[in-house]
Amino acid sequence: MDVTLSCIPSGAFQLKIAITGKGGVGKTTFSGLLARLYAAEGNKVLAVDADPDANLASALGISAEAAAQARPLAEQADLIEERTGSRPGAPGGLFTINPKVDDIPDAFSISHEGVRLLVMGKSKEAAAGCYCPEHVLLRRLISHLILRSNEVVILDMEAGIEHLTRGTASGVDAFIVVVEPGQRSLQTARHVEHLAKGLGIKEVFVVGNKIQRDSDKAFIEQHLAGMKVIGFMSYAAETVQADLDGRSPYDASPAAVTEARAIKAKLDDMLTSRKKQHSV
Repeated sequence: MDVTLSCIPSGAFQLKIAITGKGGVGKTTFSGLLARLYAAEGNKVLAVDADPDANLASALGISAEAAAQARPLAEQADLIEERTGSRPGAPGGLFTINPKVDDIPDAFSISHEGVRLLVMGKSKEAAAGCYCPEHVLLRRLISHLILRSNEVVILDMEAGIEHLTRGTASGVDAFIVVVEPGQRSLQTARHVEHLAKGLGIKEVFVVGNKIQRDSDKAFIEQHLAGMKVIGFMSYAAETVQADLDGRSPYDASPAAVTEARAIKAKLDDMLTSRKKQHSV
């Protein structure tokens, strides 16, 4: 019997989606919409804010007061020391590279409208180039979420794939880069595509955002020829106002929800077809 992804019972749906893009293109807005849409279907959803400029909570509709309870994991020195054997910032020392992480999502996430939010934070490794214990914990956690968790995981990442390794990349079902009509945004998309291929990710999907006219769509498709564009999101005053008000576009912009739902439906169909082909 044929089934679509949305028909899989709650808790049984195992889907991992990584979303990236240049700062300001709206990747976090899209991540929040996608997470809320999957949750509205009854799926168990974990949204991971893996961007150091953390604002996924707002995109999900979580108030600033509630979001403050989701303290970034990279800043939790006691937890990091407990799991790795080394305290962040301590000079030298040895630490485990395979820390226990399976209990972290339940213990440190906050919930809203069927979505659990987990905030990663920024390890000093990205800035200082060191192989530090907080970086090891975050990378290990990402690996666990992608390869072992039995839920929909939406990873809102920074403009790259720094949190992924060759091993974890193989478990990502969809790698999406959000772009806007502009050369710098499209250059980032090509850079991400190159990095992704280096990790063995064969296909990078594209979502065009802030679309105001048909020529914007044509511009993106022309300059990203060879990449699979799966949909477009319009520039909408409601979405802009929702951001200013700290509200989720899911709650404030019906038009944005409709467009995101269409993109999600196309993605679901493509992933379902892929799974069927692999099972033959």
